[in-house]
Amino acid sequence: MLRIENLSFAYGAIRTLHQVNMVMEPKQITCVMGRNGVGKTTLMKNIMGTLQANSGKVWLAGRDVSHFPANRRAKAGIALVPQGRHIFPKLTVEENLRVGLEAREDRKRNIPDEVYDIFPVLKTMSRRYGGDLSGGQQQQLAIARALVGEPKVILLDEPTEGIQPNIIEKIGEVLRTLVSEKDVAVVIVEQFLDFVKEFGDSFYIMNRGTVVADGITKELTENLITKHLQV
Repeated sequence: MLRIENLSFAYGAIRTLHQVNMVMEPKQITCVMGRNGVGKTTLMKNIMGTLQANSGKVWLAGRDVSHFPANRRAKAGIALVPQGRHIFPKLTVEENLRVGLEAREDRKRNIPDEVYDIFPVLKTMSRRYGGDLSGGQQQQLAIARALVGEPKVILLDEPTEGIQPNIIEKIGEVLRTLVSEKDVAVVIVEQFLDFVKEFGDSFYIMNRGTVVADGITKELTENLITKHLQV
C-alpha cells in the first residue's frame, strides 16, 4: 500500500533522513519507533507532503506521489493525525469532521455514520467546540477527521501521548478494527512499547535518520529495545 524508497531530507545543512526504505502493508499496523530526535516526525511529514524530500520516492498503491503537495496526497488517500492532534479548537466537533471531508475524491459532504459508530462520544458532542474536549476526546476527533476522507493510509504521530489508559486501549481497538475490516494501512509513530506489542503487526526502528532494525512485533526483542529504544 505504501512504499518509501531511498527517502532523504535535510533542514538546510542538517540531514535528518538518509536513504530510508520502508514498506507498509494493507491490513497491518506498522509501528515506527526510536528515541527522540531520530527523524520519526520528519518522516511522517515527508510521507504526507508537508515537507518535501530532497530525494527518494513515496509510492501509494503503486502510484508515485513523491512530487504531490500535501493536499493532492490527501486526495490520493494519505491521512495524517499529527502529534498534538491539531484539531480546530474554535470549530465544533461536526465542523472539524467536515474539514476532513475535503480529502474525499467522490466529493461527498455527509459525515459517514460509521465514524460516529466508532466514536459515539463525538455524536453526543457534535455541537461542542473542539477546544472544550478532553485530550482523549480530541485524539478521537483527530482520528475521526482523518477517517471521514476514507484514506488508504493513515499516519498517526504519537497517538497515545498524554492520553488516559482507557482511551489508549480504545484507540488501539479502533485501529485493529480498521485494518481487519478495511483495505487500509495504518502507520504509527509510537514510543509506548506495551501499545506496540499489543496492537502492532510490524515495526521499524530508526536512529539518526536511518532504519536500524525491522521485523514483526514478535521479533521485538529485549536486546533491540535496550540497544535502540531505552534512554
